[in-house]
Amino acid sequence: MNVVIIEDEKPAARRLKRMLHKLGVEAEVMLHSVEESIHWFQSHEQPDLIFLDIQLSDGLSFEIFEEVTIDSAIIFTTAYDEYALKAFKLNSIDYLLKPIDEDELKNAVAKYHHQHPKKLDLQVNINEIRKLLINPIDRNYKKRFTIKIGQHIKIIHVDDIECFYSENKSTYIHTCSNRNYLLDNSLEHWQEQLDPASFFRVSRTFIIHLNTIKDIIAYSNSRLRLVLQSFTTMEIIVSRERVKEFKSWIDR
Repeated sequence: MNVVIIEDEKPAARRLKRMLHKLGVEAEVMLHSVEESIHWFQSHEQPDLIFLDIQLSDGLSFEIFEEVTIDSAIIFTTAYDEYALKAFKLNSIDYLLKPIDEDELKNAVAKYHHQHPKKLDLQVNINEIRKLLINPIDRNYKKRFTIKIGQHIKIIHVDDIECFYSENKSTYIHTCSNRNYLLDNSLEHWQEQLDPASFFRVSRTFIIHLNTIKDIIAYSNSRLRLVLQSFTTMEIIVSRERVKEFKSWIDR
């Protein structure tokens, strides 16, 4: 479960984070103002649950909803009760008055789980069903790429590709012969056409070929750094949310 705390008083935010930890809920992101929150939501995937203080240092947190559409469940935390009605018109699960009581917090989290039962497990099941419906044996995955170079057309077989990567809004192939070639479409487009037994999307920036991994190194924040045979242009980091799936993929 992805959780974000929006609270302008940092000691209060840290206390809430500790209280959630005792309940088995980890809040990885803490935001402290309306402006900071707007910028964060504009550039990140929405969390499952938000703990939201109403009065922030630069205004009321309701102003966030005027700038970005938020579909996450919300538990409001505030020292004032006059905003309760307005809060419940949003995606509110509960409304906790400060100082937050541990039992009330526990009940609020339980209420969230009751209203959103096993969301993560459901996603996993959907993915498994999708794999069954699309049998890799029957799929006609892409076997080669044709790249136009001047007046010539070069054929690149997928076994000769180390990785696909995006840079400056462009998508490239990097080959085992240490050459880069520009592609016409996005990583998302090519990801659907690659055999998942051989290729894995490790981050928003990289799709890598299993057979070209030279080394796997522990990296900060529970991530992994990959070293390929010849690619040295950028660091290849397995994003934290994909580490578990990546480990399962290489163990198949």
